Amino acid sequence: MKEDSQVIAKNDRKTIRAWAMYDWSNSVYSLVIASAIFPAYYNSITTTDAGSKITVFRFEIENTAAYSINLGLAFGIIALVSPLLSSISDYYSNQKKFMQFFCYQGAIGCSSLFFFDGPEMVHFGLAFMMLATIGYSGSIVFYNSYLPAIATEDQQDKVSARGYAFGYIGSTTLLLLNLAAILNQEALGIEDGSLLPRISFLLTGIWWFGFAQVTFRKLPKGIYSKTTTERQFLLNGYRELAKIWGRLKNEPKLKMYLMSFFFYIMGVQTVMFMAASFGEKEVGMGMTELIITILLLEYVGIIGAFLFAWISKKMGNLQALTIAVTIWIFVCIGSYFIQTAFHFYIAGFFIGMVMGGIQSLSRSTYAKFIPKTENNAGYFSFFDVCEKLAMMCGLVMWGLMDNLTGSMRNSIIALAIWFSIGLILLMVVSKLEKQQKAAFA
Repeated sequence: MKEDSQVIAKNDRKTIRAWAMYDWSNSVYSLVIASAIFPAYYNSITTTDAGSKITVFRFEIENTAAYSINLGLAFGIIALVSPLLSSISDYYSNQKKFMQFFCYQGAIGCSSLFFFDGPEMVHFGLAFMMLATIGYSGSIVFYNSYLPAIATEDQQDKVSARGYAFGYIGSTTLLLLNLAAILNQEALGIEDGSLLPRISFLLTGIWWFGFAQVTFRKLPKGIYSKTTTERQFLLNGYRELAKIWGRLKNEPKLKMYLMSFFFYIMGVQTVMFMAASFGEKEVGMGMTELIITILLLEYVGIIGAFLFAWISKKMGNLQALTIAVTIWIFVCIGSYFIQTAFHFYIAGFFIGMVMGGIQSLSRSTYAKFIPKTENNAGYFSFFDVCEKLAMMCGLVMWGLMDNLTGSMRNSIIALAIWFSIGLILLMVVSKLEKQQKAAFA
């Protein structure tokens, strides 16, 4: 039997602060685990005198290829099950329980990586990395669903930005604490080089679990939403996606934009997750150098987001996106020839400049292109599923190319191709928009 959902007072300061604290708690996964420390640690722990090949389910594969494919499959799982879980949570109005489930799963996955201390435990490491990734992506689905329920439309941008700000401050705080410990390993009298990185994984899980309690203590149990009959509700999420897909036939500009987004976001997200692995394996950078690069990317990203917001205001969203994707193509070409840490820092600077801007512009451009409808949530659910499928394809294809050729430099060629396809499709979108404006002139 469906339970009545709570009445939620919108724009309540305490509720909004508690909601934003979840960004503070879970963003440490994306920075400490996915971007900075774990990729470099994983590469070092799975590389032996015999080389960088590991055995996974009796298959011999490059360690970085296994890592990339593992991440891709995690995002694919979330893309597959999130519509089902969203339907169930909507029907019973218990989004918080689902959010807690994925949060605790992710925190356990991160903390369990503490026990990943040798190449013989590679299955263990990959399994808990997948668990953490699914936990992070799954909880975000339900976290985002609270935004329209706790804030009025005119306040949602401000509240969303507050969440991002909390996430940025929280994740960089923990990363800087970990960096300080790693830099002072000798002063601390620690001889085991793997101990401090493994402690950082444990702390990430504890941080995630602990600060999330602030959110769960205040956040309402569920959100009221319309549902169908009990027999139909399980497939309701998939039906909504199918409806949006059917409507795209009558929205050629939106359909072409989604195709462009699919290709260029494959490249963007793959770079985010594989940059540290590339720096460690292909350039020979140490963990400290990689952490510094990731921090550089984070700080420059703030400047880049404002820069592209300004470009968008002056030239329009599509022109700003075209500039960003073009820069990405040149970054890929230049990255193929990276040989030193200094080269990597330069690439990190340009990646940071376009990273934040292209993600925020992509969502806002999509929001402008969707038709006037009362089903905005359905359209954005479709957008999120597209992004996760793109992440899956990008990471799996990167891993396959890496394993086939034995070098991630060749995977960068694939990145340049994806961005190029996205750029060509963006140009088609611009042409369609001009035709549309001319028709209504």
